[in-house]
Amino acid sequence: MNHRAFTLGLVCLATLATLASLAPAGASAQGLRASGAASGTGGTGLSSRALPPVTVPDARTGADRSGIRQADYIVAVVNTAPITNNEVQTRVARVEQQLAAQGGERPSRDVVAREVLERVINEKIQVQMANESGIKVDDIAVSQAEQSVARQNNVSLEEMHRRLAIDGISKDRFREELRNQLLVQRLRERDVEARVRVSDLDVDQYLREQQSASDPAKVELNLGHILVLVPENASPEVVEQRLLRAQQAADKVRAGDDFGQVAREFSDAAEGASGGLLGLRPADRYPELFVRSTQQTPVGGIVGPVRSPAGFHVLKVVEKTNAAAPTVAVQSHARHILLRANPQLTETAAAARLADYRRRILAGQADFATLARENSQDGSSKQGGDLGWASPGRYVPEFEEALNALKPGEISEPIITRFGVHLIQLLERREAKLTQREQRDMVRDVVREKKLDEAYATWAQEARARAYVEYRDPPQ
Repeated sequence: MNHRAFTLGLVCLATLATLASLAPAGASAQGLRASGAASGTGGTGLSSRALPPVTVPDARTGADRSGIRQADYIVAVVNTAPITNNEVQTRVARVEQQLAAQGGERPSRDVVAREVLERVINEKIQVQMANESGIKVDDIAVSQAEQSVARQNNVSLEEMHRRLAIDGISKDRFREELRNQLLVQRLRERDVEARVRVSDLDVDQYLREQQSASDPAKVELNLGHILVLVPENASPEVVEQRLLRAQQAADKVRAGDDFGQVAREFSDAAEGASGGLLGLRPADRYPELFVRSTQQTPVGGIVGPVRSPAGFHVLKVVEKTNAAAPTVAVQSHARHILLRANPQLTETAAAARLADYRRRILAGQADFATLARENSQDGSSKQGGDLGWASPGRYVPEFEEALNALKPGEISEPIITRFGVHLIQLLERREAKLTQREQRDMVRDVVREKKLDEAYATWAQEARARAYVEYRDPPQ
């Protein structure tokens, strides 16, 4: 539930956004966000991307307020929407402030202005697409985003608005920028995220790449082992006989027979009598032959027979961990009530209904699980809204931020996500060792994030290509 802010192509008037493409070599910006859409986890608030981080101006800084303001003019038209010079220059000034704060070599103002203009054009295109698609953002969603920005910057709403006003940005203007970003976020979720899929092969490929690049001492393996001994100086006939026995064992486990039972039947190794497991240990404590043979094998895979001076080995990869796959995480057990917005129920109305549920629960007049069973529009409703134990990376940012702020037993205020409006209760937390499946799910989130970045870039390029954009020369 946590990773995950991403850099939108929007340059919010209220942000000191870092334009990575303008930064000197060596600078970078990254974001991480997972999604359950690929894994079929359903509409429980599972992950999607968040709004980009918004930096509130420092109280000691502000825009140049010399009082001199150039006459405004149109620099570009996007479909039918004009972009003015003042609009671009305001954003250019903010970007230059951020680049100056970073230090180092800076691009020229002309380069910054061209890049900002292109970003404003892309923003206009995407906001227009969202509006034409009928996507709406209620005021309550904007207020939730506004509060989130204040929390990110460790200031109150009042202090944030005060600083923005000093910088020449009114509250209404800031909220409109947030609304536009939410519009585009919802458009992207609808048009892009649902199309991105991550296969087991993608996960395996990522793990192999990480493993080959990581320190072998950090890779841990638990192997199942069957050994068919070959006597020293054995004749070719005996070697062939031993090989056939090892192959028979390998065929059995590949066919689905229990590995432990096959090991007890066929293995000549000491651990064979107890099922053949060698235990989780650093890879450099295994024979090099075992590590090399299983390096490209996913968890659950079978290798062999492979030959060593001792005989023939059949190996099963029972566990495999490395730096790319965390082994321990703080998990949360939560439940929720989900109301989905529709033409008859706005987000505002849904939030008001959930706020009433919260009041009744806290007053002892209603039971959370009962209300969930009777009202929640989610697959978890039959279980009283119980979502089970979840590791970091499962939920969308808004849901996770609210969940992380709760103590066991507490109930959140209504929270808006792409799936609807939620009322969340944290039941308990624990630190747990992740199963192989949970580790792979977290890696899947990382791989999905990479694919989303590529998909977003392609989507934005296609949207830009379909739009009518006319550049205007400044007046002479």
